[in-house]
Amino acid sequence: MLIGEVARRSGVSARMLRHYDSLGLVRPTGRTDGGYREYSGEDIRRIFHIESLRSLGLSLRDVSRALDDPGFTPSELVDDLIRQTRERIAGETELLTRLRRIGTAEPDGWEDVLQIVALLQALGSKSAGTRQRAALSSVEEVGVPVEALVEAALNETDENVAGALRWALAQSGEGAPALLAEGLGSPVAEVRKRAVRSLAEMPNDEATALLQDALANPDLVVRRYAALALGARGVADAVPTLVDMVVEDSNDVDAADALSTLAGDPVLAEQIATGLIDCLARATLEPSARRRLTQALADIPGSTTSRALAELSHDEDRVVALTAAYILGIRESHRRGHHTRAKVAAGGEGPAAGAAHPELGVRDTGQER
Repeated sequence: MLIGEVARRSGVSARMLRHYDSLGLVRPTGRTDGGYREYSGEDIRRIFHIESLRSLGLSLRDVSRALDDPGFTPSELVDDLIRQTRERIAGETELLTRLRRIGTAEPDGWEDVLQIVALLQALGSKSAGTRQRAALSSVEEVGVPVEALVEAALNETDENVAGALRWALAQSGEGAPALLAEGLGSPVAEVRKRAVRSLAEMPNDEATALLQDALANPDLVVRRYAALALGARGVADAVPTLVDMVVEDSNDVDAADALSTLAGDPVLAEQIATGLIDCLARATLEPSARRRLTQALADIPGSTTSRALAELSHDEDRVVALTAAYILGIRESHRRGHHTRAKVAAGGEGPAAGAAHPELGVRDTGQER
């Protein structure tokens, strides 16, 4: 079969067949009287073998070894091809991601494109300082795609850079909360923690809703960060987790502060007081936990709290008793100060707010509890 017909039937161009001949890959068995290449059935079979191996990504050099070297084993070569293919796919995926992010930013011109590329490169820098500057400048300059900021925030290990990225995300507008929510389901604990901390700094309804969902997250750390953020936002669902944090000595001061914020609502104040008192009644509770719970009652207004403190002021644990008595004194001082201010306003007389309490030695701040 002449070269032209072989080219038509095999799909391999005549030029490539001549190239195979020059490399010694496929030498035609014969020649016609006119000197034209003439291929036998075995030659054509070899051509198809070559094309099959090339379709796997083998170079012509590797194809030659595979066909002619008796000691050639395919396993090592196939493993190498797999590695090369993965590297190529990773490179192409990275390029696609970069292009998509640039497209999302909707640049007006090439100057904007170059600026976005520079910021994306800076976010991936090995220098923490460079990454931090990129995060801070991402808000002021041409907008970095929120997808890139989220990825950087979820993978950042430097706390200063992470703080800058969380701030940038809080300014980024739409899109970030949903992407961060995906991080809450990551198999990596640190990624989940970074995701919930980033959501906690986003003051919008979408982030709040996602934080409420996070209260049911299997990760205890995620639940606790979510509860602290929700407590500051006045979300009642956070109360049980915050009370548990006081018991478990996990950011107990912050948890108590969040409970104090929530207690501004009289209904919630009653719920919080009941939750703290119920925990105090547990027989298996450690003394240190009872002391923290007693301290947490200090900022919870209402008669339920006052009755509990009165009872605790006679507790067997001397520290608990003294703490409860001290808190009761402060509350009484505030109550008297409020009563005095009311008398002064009505034309009566009384000591000024801020005077030292004659019995307890506690300065009245003028705040009512």
